[in-house]
Amino acid sequence: MCSDPRPLPESFTVEDVNDTAKETCLNWFFKIASIRELLPRLYVEAAILKCNRFLSRTGIQETLPRLTAMIRGIGDPLVAAYARAYLCRVGVEVAPHLKDSLNRNFFDLLATFRQIGGESVQNLLVVQRVEVPEYLTLYSPAINWILQCIAYRAPEVLLTEMMDRCKTMANNALLLNSIMRAFRPEFVAARATDFIGMIKDCDESGFPKHLLFGSLGRSLACADPPESERLSILNEAWKVITKVRSPQDYIGCAEVWVEFTCRHFTKREVNTVLADIIKHLTPDRAFEDAYPQLQSVIRRILTYFHDFSVLFSMERFLPFLDMFQKDGVRVEVCKSIMEVELTRDPVILNAMLHICKTMHDSVNSLTLEDEKRSLALLIVGFMRTVSFGRDFEQQLSFCVEARATFCNLEPVLVQLVHTVNQLAMETRRVMRGSHSRKTAAFVRACAAYSFITIPSLSSIFTRLNLYLLSGQVALANQCLSQADAFLKAAVSVLPEVPHSISIEGKLRSSESFLLDFINNFLATLLVVPDHPEHGVLYLVRGLLNIVQDYTWEENTDAKVRVYLSALPLLAAMSQETFLYSIPKVDSNETLYGGDPKFLSEINKLCETLIGQILDHLKALARDEQSARRQSALAFSLFGVLLAHGDLRNNKLSQLAVNLWNLSHKQGLSDTRLSVRTLEHVKHQAQQPGMAHLSEAAQRLSLQTRT
Repeated sequence: MCSDPRPLPESFTVEDVNDTAKETCLNWFFKIASIRELLPRLYVEAAILKCNRFLSRTGIQETLPRLTAMIRGIGDPLVAAYARAYLCRVGVEVAPHLKDSLNRNFFDLLATFRQIGGESVQNLLVVQRVEVPEYLTLYSPAINWILQCIAYRAPEVLLTEMMDRCKTMANNALLLNSIMRAFRPEFVAARATDFIGMIKDCDESGFPKHLLFGSLGRSLACADPPESERLSILNEAWKVITKVRSPQDYIGCAEVWVEFTCRHFTKREVNTVLADIIKHLTPDRAFEDAYPQLQSVIRRILTYFHDFSVLFSMERFLPFLDMFQKDGVRVEVCKSIMEVELTRDPVILNAMLHICKTMHDSVNSLTLEDEKRSLALLIVGFMRTVSFGRDFEQQLSFCVEARATFCNLEPVLVQLVHTVNQLAMETRRVMRGSHSRKTAAFVRACAAYSFITIPSLSSIFTRLNLYLLSGQVALANQCLSQADAFLKAAVSVLPEVPHSISIEGKLRSSESFLLDFINNFLATLLVVPDHPEHGVLYLVRGLLNIVQDYTWEENTDAKVRVYLSALPLLAAMSQETFLYSIPKVDSNETLYGGDPKFLSEINKLCETLIGQILDHLKALARDEQSARRQSALAFSLFGVLLAHGDLRNNKLSQLAVNLWNLSHKQGLSDTRLSVRTLEHVKHQAQQPGMAHLSEAAQRLSLQTRT
């Protein structure tokens, strides 16, 4: 046992180790030395090589050469190779500065290569039924590791020395392969022509040349050879690659060299490479077993060719895509193409549509929602880039074709409606709001497109919003009949709105969304002229009737809030000049011009709505929660009367005061809001022509909570 329990520091020396520890450690090494078999003795001593630090300053430096020499006694060259690899592994960990040991192990490994052709090894291969090329690949991990240790931060001259030694050896293909993998790609690329010469001189039976060219290609994908040698390098490499008979071996090598071709050459050379790949993989449908490699080829091409006009001008690109006949793989390839920055060149639209259609056709009842969203996003991204300039009719024709092609993806249909609406507004901009007979017919065709497309959408609020938006676009383009149809369609859809909708997998009340839509709809109705055959305010009445009959949730004030929103609209309609209008569209201010009958209809409708609101307020005094709702609604109606009503009318003024008192009756109102409102009333009373508000302000009192 050690008498000193304190641990040694990380950078201890032999003087820091007490005698007991030294004796224990030395005993370990003596016991290991007593092991008779060479292999276990070697591995165990290598495993505790670091313990030599307990015994001597130079223990590791002296032991490594001895263990290296011991490996020479192992008769099997394959076993010896892995023993050297392990010793290098341990040596790099405990003494990374001792490069001589690494070099000695490597040169000893080279010396054992002649054993591979010896009688004992050949007889063993016959017994085991192992071919020589397959046997040689077993050496690769060991040789690769030793060479990686040697090549780490090694100077370029070491590669030259390795190449010279390799040239003097027989069966050097395996070694050559490991050298190209171990040294820095910059060193290999600078000597690419020399490596090609060495590969050509290798024995084909020992190690396949296509694997050597594959290793060289990986280095050239990371570093550039001299410019003057690039074409000859590609030609020499492809002469060998194209002669490979096995489709799997061929595509494994060709895949690597595609990047070199794309990186340094034009579409002509890339097209030639694609043609050769098609030629090799088409027989017996060999491409079905090479989808990962073919996908890699596509990714490498897309990395260097961003211009689709160049990409699709390659004769063999689309035939190459046709080899992806498995649905899942085909969709992934199409997605990778769509993720590249797109071009607006109309020449390639058919090709892009073909790719998008492939993605769309993969959608079925089992497709996950996330996958549908991903596909739709890519297709929508493509749609947004399509432009035919001023040829608006061609753009509309494209949208018609796209609607038929992508009918299963709702986001794509939504985007198409937006695109056509934008097309109509762009036409209006070009014509500066004054349509000719031809452009008027065109914008009506755009409206018809949207009117046909929207009903096919499943999302109720998407339909409502698109009906409203398309109606606004039609109105802006003086298509009154079409605008009327859109708005009536929106009103007719309202009864279908469910009480709850799914948002991101969670059910939420649809009430807030419905109220937002109705408010937007009411704001649009101000500029919509009445239809001469349907009577005064027929759209407003139709909407309010739907709201009246709609089955609202219990304990909700949504219906009354719609009525509150309708009152400002009716007040705005009663003015001689509307707050806003659409150029070249005669709204009700022009049609009626302050006609008393029109104003009478507005007043009757306002009285009806106010009556409905007051009835609702009377029914809300049962509990504290209802009282809070009553207070909020009463204050909202007070605000509407204050902003839009004529308080010179004594009856209306008294109603406003009563609503104020009702909202403050139980001290449940927002005190700060009430104070600001009262200050606003007093300020307005001081304005010219607003003296009648002074009396009302005196009757409005603030009540504190009890």
